[in-house]
Amino acid sequence: MIPQISAILGPCAGGAVYSPAITDFVYMVRGISYMFVTGPNVVKTVTHETVDMEGLGGADVHAGTSGVAHFACDSELECLESIRRLLRILPQNNREDPPLRETADLPERADEELLAIVPDEPSKPYDMHEVIRRVVDDGEFYEVHRQFAENILVGFSHLGGRAVGIVANQPAVLAGVLDINSSVKGARFVRFCDAFNIPLVVFEDVPGFLPGVAQEHGGIIRHGAKLLYAFCEATVPRVTVITRKAYGGAYDVMNSKHIRGDINLAWPSAEIAVMGPKGAVEILFRKEIAEAGDPALASSERERQYREQFAHPYIAAARGYIDDVIDPRETRARLISALDMLRNKRDANPPRKHGNLPL
Repeated sequence: MIPQISAILGPCAGGAVYSPAITDFVYMVRGISYMFVTGPNVVKTVTHETVDMEGLGGADVHAGTSGVAHFACDSELECLESIRRLLRILPQNNREDPPLRETADLPERADEELLAIVPDEPSKPYDMHEVIRRVVDDGEFYEVHRQFAENILVGFSHLGGRAVGIVANQPAVLAGVLDINSSVKGARFVRFCDAFNIPLVVFEDVPGFLPGVAQEHGGIIRHGAKLLYAFCEATVPRVTVITRKAYGGAYDVMNSKHIRGDINLAWPSAEIAVMGPKGAVEILFRKEIAEAGDPALASSERERQYREQFAHPYIAAARGYIDDVIDPRETRARLISALDMLRNKRDANPPRKHGNLPL
């Protein structure tokens, strides 16, 4: 019904930790904030592990490792100022819209630097923060969970004076893949925005889900489904911009048309496919490459052909999965226009007590 925020300004232990854990945002202060179910002495007695309060449940531990805290601040003053900044973005309750913010940043502003942000080399990373800052009002991005699961970015900005929740893959960390932690991080943020009428804007550059025994045994199927569920369930306006890679199931999960995304845009550098060219060629032409006189040359040629045929956004656009392929410089104007169009969107899920989120 209302946004709930916890500021941990001292020790918080035992059953008391569950009070802040069920609130929407948790702030901690380095050096004075601690959260743990059982303290260092109990841990040492039971498991024979030696750890101090900071190492067991300090601000950086919960902001970067456990994900319990959304913000780690250097002082109480910084903590309180950060909370005030958040409150200026959020509505007072779930029946209100977020407050409008005045800005001198023109809606039609174009940024030439967006043309050069995505590298020509598909495997070369770039910082998605730069894309976000060049598109949103006044370059301001209030990032949430900054230290946790850094391969996905979530946070609040404004577009045309309206608050938006941003979910973005981060190619500079793990190539922007989705894994267990990033899926859970993204899902919780999407559900918060949906609860409080905050439109969602997605910047997508995702090569897939992180492979590996640890991920599979850790339940990447179940945890990845949380992000899928959150987007499917959301009824607020949802707009996606694909900047580069959009592969396989990860493409579907990141607010695609297939899960009721409202407006889906792509830059000319976008690649929308089941998988990347290299992996696809190794599967489709395995026998041909193995029998070739020069396997490396044969693989390279097939990869080039695959890129020309499939590694672009135009087939997806022709099938209606992408609404438009846009000039990157126009991203801000097109997003504001899309949100204006969706301002009075009304959508409802089937009536029920609640859905069964794959926890």
